[in-house]
Amino acid sequence: MRTRANEYVSRRQALRSTAAFGAGAALAGAMPWTTARADSPAITMWWWGEQELPGLQAVVDEAVAGYADAAVTTMLQDTAVVISQFQTAAAAGEAPDIQFLWNGIYHMESVWLGYLQPLNGLVADQVIKDSSPTLLSNFGGQTYRLGWYPLPMIWIYNKDLYDQAGLNADEAPKTWDEFLDACDKLKSKGFAPVGGGIQDGYWGEWYFGHALAQNADTAGEAIDLFTGDRDFRDPKYHEHWVRLEELKKLDFLNSEMSSTELYPGIDLIVAGKVGAGLSIGSRLPADSKAIGGRIGTMVMPVYGKGKLAGQPIFDSQGLGISAVATNPEAAAKFLEYMQAPAQLQSLHEKTGWLPANVNFDASVITDAAVADMWQRWGMSPNIPYLANMVPGQFYEQALLPAAQQVVEGSITGEQAGEMAYNVAKEWREFNPDIVENYKKWAIDLAG
Repeated sequence: MRTRANEYVSRRQALRSTAAFGAGAALAGAMPWTTARADSPAITMWWWGEQELPGLQAVVDEAVAGYADAAVTTMLQDTAVVISQFQTAAAAGEAPDIQFLWNGIYHMESVWLGYLQPLNGLVADQVIKDSSPTLLSNFGGQTYRLGWYPLPMIWIYNKDLYDQAGLNADEAPKTWDEFLDACDKLKSKGFAPVGGGIQDGYWGEWYFGHALAQNADTAGEAIDLFTGDRDFRDPKYHEHWVRLEELKKLDFLNSEMSSTELYPGIDLIVAGKVGAGLSIGSRLPADSKAIGGRIGTMVMPVYGKGKLAGQPIFDSQGLGISAVATNPEAAAKFLEYMQAPAQLQSLHEKTGWLPANVNFDASVITDAAVADMWQRWGMSPNIPYLANMVPGQFYEQALLPAAQQVVEGSITGEQAGEMAYNVAKEWREFNPDIVENYKKWAIDLAG
């Protein structure tokens, strides 16, 4: 997998920087590629992903050039306008037929605005299911995205450091006590046991996504924390920050964590300077290759009692159909075509990564670490990434600073819970309409 390890794009940053962009921004990037007949329907597709997954442009070009049932015009969107450009165009009745959609709240707001139409009845039910759109693509019993390529959210550890600390590198810690014991042994050998980089804040998002699940029974339970039906001051809902505080007090976090950004922090684990930490599956092929397969993967060690604790987290990028699509049936057929075996294979060959579809022939994966991860995250029961449901105000004012300040030692885990409660309360007071939509969404996420 080719990655841009030092180029982390915050979707929340994109939301903040979009106000000045209208529907016409970047339209010069629109490119028609087609072998369709002259009488074929014309559809447009706005997409994103080359920035995150180099090689995806070639995947799109090949799909469009080889498709004979419609004339498809595509446009690669700039990161800063993925959401705003679509919503502005949709409000004007000029949205594309097919739109790239980040998961969770990033596309759900467009659902609530009436800018997207459900795929049910347009795309075959089995295709929708096989594409792994995740539970967060559902609202009102309908699915609004197809999965395109996956983002397994993982913990990794350096097997060489585990060997040197006298640990079993082939058996990752499963419980929090086992994890603390491993950290203690790593520290005794002079290694930083766990951590990464939190200077830009995004490590705190990833940690929240993993750790909040420890004490939740359903994804809908997490939404209750924002609607006011549950409370971050309840110890079980800020225990994840208390556990982070515990790692800080035990001096298990790497000393440069607060001065290092997210991806360089992952590099420290690969380089053998930190024992374990957070990562994403799309990095694993390159990271595993860099150190001869000596990267291990694990689910966050369990301390909580929620039903979601100890389960792998699976996110995915996706595509949907706009409410004003000129020919939604033609758009649906093209999306089905992109889920066909040949297109799944093309994505793997051109990017080095995997499609989200469960029908992909995973036997082509030669790296044992990647194959094992895909089997345990992509092909086994998994849970959605809870951080994808966080309101923007909460993300900026509570989610990121809470973890940063706990790591700095300036607040406790309990104080982080108080901060989270106050920000969620203020958000509710100023956004009653969105709160009502969140409550409806919680129903879909309760199963």
